[in-house]
Parts: sequence; C-alpha cells; structure tokens
Amino acid sequence: MTAYMIAKVKATGDEAELAEYRARVEATLEPYGGRYLVRGGPVEVLEGDPEPGRIVVVEFPDAASARAWNDSPEYRRIAPLRIHNADSDRLIVTGV
Repeated sequence: MTAYMIAKVKATGDEAELAEYRARVEATLEPYGGRYLVRGGPVEVLEGDPEPGRIVVVEFPDAASARAWNDSPEYRRIAPLRIHNADSDRLIVTGV
C-alpha cells in the first residue's frame, strides 16, 4: 500500500548547507521508488502554527520502502545537512 513521508521543516542554520541537502536528496529517493508530491511552495494555514515552514510530501510504493530510504547509507550521508540546520517533524503515513 502506498506510503507518504511527510515533513515540516523550519530552517534554523546554514542556508548553504540546506541548499546542498535539497540539491542532493532527490537522487537518494529514486532507488526506493520515492517521488516528490509537495516540495515547499506556498502554505495556507487553516489551523495551528502560523509559520509552519517548508512542507514536503514524498510518495513511496509502501512503508517498507520509505523506511529503507530513511535508513539508507545514501540518505544517512546527507541527513546531517538537514538535522544540524533545521527543526523538522517527519513521519511516514500509509495511504488508504
């Protein structure tokens, strides 16, 4: 069943490192069947945090593929660029 990695990301650090992360992350998704559905863009807040930051939604064939991508050596190599420069909430949700 299709799964989605959903992230809310607020930049807190080095913009150059975050730009490097964004430039490199897409290539890590492809081997796991991941593809962006949402990658930033305007946000209209209906309830909650008035400044949610960047919203990212990545579609995967299933939750196992999403977890495999998250735990992959390719992604783990670049993850510190995001971790050290942003506050993130990330989760995997299985579709219906």
